[in-house]
Amino acid sequence: MSADVTVLGLGPMGSALAGAFVAAGHRTTVWNRTPGKADPLLRKGAVEAASAGAALGAGPLTVVSLSTYEAVQEVLRPLAGELAGRTLINLTSGPPVCAREMDAWAEHAGAAYLDGVVMTTPSGIGSRHFLQLYAGSPTVFEEHRETLAALGDPVYVGADTALPSVYDTTLLCQMWSTLTGWLHSVVLIGADGPGGNVTATQYTEVANRWMDTVRFFMDAYASQVDSEQYPSGDFPLDLHRATMGILTHASELRGADTGMPELFTALTERAIAAGHGNDSYARLVEFVRREGRPGAAPA
Repeated sequence: MSADVTVLGLGPMGSALAGAFVAAGHRTTVWNRTPGKADPLLRKGAVEAASAGAALGAGPLTVVSLSTYEAVQEVLRPLAGELAGRTLINLTSGPPVCAREMDAWAEHAGAAYLDGVVMTTPSGIGSRHFLQLYAGSPTVFEEHRETLAALGDPVYVGADTALPSVYDTTLLCQMWSTLTGWLHSVVLIGADGPGGNVTATQYTEVANRWMDTVRFFMDAYASQVDSEQYPSGDFPLDLHRATMGILTHASELRGADTGMPELFTALTERAIAAGHGNDSYARLVEFVRREGRPGAAPA
């Protein structure tokens, strides 16, 4: 069903959000502090408001995408008296503490509030293959889930509005780790390697299928981390360590940077030295944690 949506902020991300709402058939009002940014959206059917207040009054749901939380406050603070009964969904990037502060401010103004992050670049907005993460009231999220689906795959992560920012950081960590591992692998299997002329595209076709196995291990190890019990099955750390030696040697032969396999090896050797050679790879979570930090297990 069509809904009235307002988008405040028309940078690259805000423009993509507004464009996705328009494409999905939602009546979309837009506003930007710098004039002229709305022109491409107007040609697609969006309506430009003359002021942030007019944009806010165009409908019950406002999506905010500005450069910083400070900018969000600069725009919305003068409109605090007009927020009662409205819903704000803030997709501005920032630290967790700012999300909680914004949530408290919105509640005081009488507005429902969701904080969120967009887990893609502007070109990915509108595709159901990409996640948007939201936190806040589950009732508010469910009320607007169908509208938010115009942007991608809306996922609710909890009531604490700091959670999307935390997920954002940790998922980026996983992305960079995965992509760096993939690049390292591309170097190892490259055109002048022992396997002959294997292109990155050919390798990636196989690697994508292998990711099903990686997901299997992640699912199995997640429950071990939660329970702090690390049964190895048939793949203990001692066996991991032997395989890592092969990877380090191959990296040296192929002229690849050895920092990543050396990191794997160092963590694994610390765990084995502490008597955990028969445990699963998930045991390394206790050695990834820095000693002395909250929640750190003794190594």
